[in-house]
Amino acid sequence: MTNTRKTPATTTATEPEAAATAPAADAPTVVGPQLRPGQQPEKVTFAHHLRIAGHDFRPGENALLSPDYARQLRGNGYLARGRA
Repeated sequence: MTNTRKTPATTTATEPEAAATAPAADAPTVVGPQLRPGQQPEKVTFAHHLRIAGHDFRPGENALLSPDYARQLRGNGYLARGRA
């Protein structure tokens, strides 16, 4: 049996393309999955130790997450519930 997998061609990005894909300097750093268009990051407090994207978060630490990811982690018990 032969392998028919094709490797993608490598392309070099021009300066305008690279600038368009780079995050803005004043944009907040969001941990985990990226925000969808129109979403605002949510500041959360961790209730348990969790490792996200190679960074360890201890209980009581804060981070900015996408609302969808925060909802998922809150349901699994990793985030402290917000006070109303």
